[in-house]
Amino acid sequence: MRSTQWRRPQRRNDEDALTASITALASRYGRYGYRRITALLNAAGWSVNHKRVARIWRREGLKVPAKQPKRGRLWLNDGSCVRLRPERRNHVWAYDFVVDRTHDGRAFRMLTVIDEHSRECLAITVARRLRSQDVLETLADLFERHGPPEHIRSDNGPEFVATALRDWLSRLGVKTLFIEPGSPWENGYNESYNGKLRDECLRPYGANAPGFDKSLN
Repeated sequence: MRSTQWRRPQRRNDEDALTASITALASRYGRYGYRRITALLNAAGWSVNHKRVARIWRREGLKVPAKQPKRGRLWLNDGSCVRLRPERRNHVWAYDFVVDRTHDGRAFRMLTVIDEHSRECLAITVARRLRSQDVLETLADLFERHGPPEHIRSDNGPEFVATALRDWLSRLGVKTLFIEPGSPWENGYNESYNGKLRDECLRPYGANAPGFDKSLN
């Protein structure tokens, strides 16, 4: 029988501490995979690559979140209009609301506006109540800073289809793009951003977060 030689693996001095940090982050950010956890570790001061994190991830039995199926439909129900894809900055913006609660149980809303081409969040407006006038004022500030986009995408919520808002956008030459009812994936860039906003700024802290000020009005 041929003899073989092998080296006993050496356990690094920081292995236990790194494992504890990975496990804590995976528990806190339940929808993150090991690559995003690696980025968080490096931001916190660890010098570690994704291969080592992946090895510990598998050893500890941590699960990568299941991917959501891609929605392939990019047209209206009758097939008559392909959904407009962003080609450059200020070509297509998108906006939507995120709803959450402060530690006292009272609801608040966040209006997020993104540029679909650059994926940049242009504004987050937070208040207990946001109406069409608040949407208009947020857009007016953005138009002054960036210029108006060619198109702006949203769902059919009352704040977005209000006559005053639509008339104002029309006068500025901004075309409105309304997604099909019950089809949030048609506003996919904004939906993706809002999901990350929940993961990184809302869910990790919960309703008792000290940064959630109950004095919002």
